Amino acid sequence: MRRTLLLLAAGALTLTGCTATAGPPEVTFFGDGHTVNAGPIVNCDALLKSCSQDPGAAATLKVRPGKPVQISVPSEIGDTPWLVNVQYTNAKGELQPVKQQYFSPGAKLAYTATGNTPGDQLVVVEVQQLGAVFAADQAGNPILDENGNPQLVARSLWTLQVQPG
Repeated sequence: MRRTLLLLAAGALTLTGCTATAGPPEVTFFGDGHTVNAGPIVNCDALLKSCSQDPGAAATLKVRPGKPVQISVPSEIGDTPWLVNVQYTNAKGELQPVKQQYFSPGAKLAYTATGNTPGDQLVVVEVQQLGAVFAADQAGNPILDENGNPQLVARSLWTLQVQPG
């Protein structure tokens, strides 16, 4: 947050700046007519050398079955690689495999999380900001994904716990 203070002294106009310390970025979740902002439960620098944790930052929303959750991230997240994990149950209440969507830097600042069918109930919606380091085995060799690319490690994590509405 940036504030500018105007001071008038002896007929001269002087501008002075006052910058509040910026905290970690927040993610906005919107579902079933309600909005909540969440801070990260884990927040690290790009190289994962300095991290902080705030387990109490997890957000909750009541969302009815079949309803999506819209996610909005600030450019501080969207200008880096990031992804969304969506955990949901089917209409019978059976937990389904996690859906994951990856976004390249600068590609997108919003995403709509859904299950696969109209009666699915979202359970957890998670946003991960990826760091500038990759996962490695004990010998220091990169762990590769199915396409042969090094797997990047999440540096920050925001989570929404969905309560059935």
